[in-house]
Amino acid sequence: MRLTDLPLRQPAYVDWIDWAALTPSEGQRLREFGLCEGASVEALHHGGFLGKGPIACKVGRMTIAMRRAHATAITVRTGPEMAETEKAA
Repeated sequence: MRLTDLPLRQPAYVDWIDWAALTPSEGQRLREFGLCEGASVEALHHGGFLGKGPIACKVGRMTIAMRRAHATAITVRTGPEMAETEKAA
């Protein structure tokens, strides 16, 4: 599922990022925030009118706000496979 579809306060892990959908500078900024495959994420708040604006999310221990277009390029996973990754860490 996309990060934009992740229910609020549900822990997940980044499964895949569509780097081609982002400009090089946008991709670099997301990497600097710690977003990469396997990173833990949690959607905290959907801003803007009717929740269609930026998304506040927790990446690891840091809280960031990102544009909805950037969040759409991020695929996350939850569920039993997440627990296996957690055990390995």
